Amino acid sequence: MKISTVASSAIFSALPALLLIACSSKPPAPEWQGNAFGSMQSFSSAYLSGNTRVADLEFARARDAVASTGRADLVARVELSRCATRAASLEFDNCAGFQPLAQDADAGERAYAAYLNGRWQGLDAGLLPPQHRAVISSGRIGDIQDPLARLVAASALLQSGRLMPADIGNATETASTQGWRRPLLAWLGVQLQRARAANDSEAQIRIQRRMDLVVKPQS
Repeated sequence: MKISTVASSAIFSALPALLLIACSSKPPAPEWQGNAFGSMQSFSSAYLSGNTRVADLEFARARDAVASTGRADLVARVELSRCATRAASLEFDNCAGFQPLAQDADAGERAYAAYLNGRWQGLDAGLLPPQHRAVISSGRIGDIQDPLARLVAASALLQSGRLMPADIGNATETASTQGWRRPLLAWLGVQLQRARAANDSEAQIRIQRRMDLVVKPQS
């Protein structure tokens, strides 16, 4: 499955600065940039569709391409991109790949990592990517247009304990509209937990039916 240009670049636009620039630059961009950008796009597409094997392979290629520069700050951005993509599917690991490189990242990237992990106490929202700043003050997804950024915002709200029921539905239908199996199953799982807590048997059956349609053997 191909994802749209907007969706595939969402993680890059979510970072304080672009890691990779267009290959039409003058003079021509170094080869590593094009390789890393292409692999990160493939990683995002494979991961969201639920193809773990391909996602891991493409991420390793992207990280290796960036590591060829010897710049820890750029590798930190790649790791932060992966953390955000995983968070969209409610897979949290405290940005484990980013943490050893955090000292080499800038303040905006460290703030973004804290945001992803729900550590909002004392967080300077002005350091976050523009589409996420209002999330801190409003506690809502709001009018974030990019689907991947919307899922990232919803996951950050969940981690911080501020996610509203309406935004659970918003995140679920965002993943559904994009055909992204992994986050869709994760967000349907959140809905199923809520239905069980409310002893809503009809909702449980309906949600489980959707999950059964989506699920497939993991690659």
